[in-house]
Amino acid sequence: MSQTFKTHFLHPRHWLTWTGVSILWLLVQLPYPVLAKLGSTLGRLARPFLKKREYVANRNLELCFPKMEAASRNTLLTDNFTSLGMALIETGMAWFWSDARLRKHFDVEGFANLQHALDQGKGVMVVGVHFMSLELGGRVMGLCRPMMATYRPHNNPVLEWVQTRGRLRSNKAMIDRRNLKGLVGALKKGEAVWFAPDQDYGRKGSVFAPFFAMENTATTNGTYVISRLSGASMLTITMIRRKDNAGYRLYIGNMLTDYPSGNEQAAAGYINKVIEDEILRAPEQYLWVHRRFKTRPLGEAASY
Repeated sequence: MSQTFKTHFLHPRHWLTWTGVSILWLLVQLPYPVLAKLGSTLGRLARPFLKKREYVANRNLELCFPKMEAASRNTLLTDNFTSLGMALIETGMAWFWSDARLRKHFDVEGFANLQHALDQGKGVMVVGVHFMSLELGGRVMGLCRPMMATYRPHNNPVLEWVQTRGRLRSNKAMIDRRNLKGLVGALKKGEAVWFAPDQDYGRKGSVFAPFFAMENTATTNGTYVISRLSGASMLTITMIRRKDNAGYRLYIGNMLTDYPSGNEQAAAGYINKVIEDEILRAPEQYLWVHRRFKTRPLGEAASY
């Protein structure tokens, strides 16, 4: 992770990336109601060209909510692609909007919970969820209280520089998700660190636990390991896009005081239930296009 601009970023092979970044910068100068309309339209128009992602999202919804009627699932899927279009716009807002402009568009519920957790002096592991507005949520979170976050470095060096610069406008540092030592060290120093355990990271380092209607979902044991090594407090922070273009609300949950830190299997099931509850705040805004169930127990048929 580096905020240092390098001259090789200007090489012609990066010009297409710079063009895209420049267009995004220009777009997010528009008023928010226009951006909301634009993002929603982009999502709807993109759906016919993203058939693989549409299939994955629909399959995830079938697996998680098998009793949901087909019409209701299709409505949820339509709203999900609308939210996907907004995600692009919100990424530009996160990277390029000023603090003053951002503050006009969100409010916070539960800030005292974060302060209470920090007062314990043990660091705070912030359990995150992959909502479409995640990039913007990280920026907003930092405006409330600058913190750190784990992430996967971008393969494109220009986008890596742009996103890191944008994220650090209101936060302290980004930690490579593979850097367990750095993450635990930050927590032991009393920092608040965002960590999202809601994706399928493969068989290694995972256990199978229930997630919605799926009994066996590959769930990272990272939360369990980090908790035991750091002794950090835990809570959730989630940002939801409010209806009718009314901005955003950041929800900061109570400390997870009943986390079963002595049992890896129970801990995985517990954290999945916590994530379920957060998703149900706005299921249409969740990243259903991720292949959450690609890793199956040995001998079990593929989900996709």
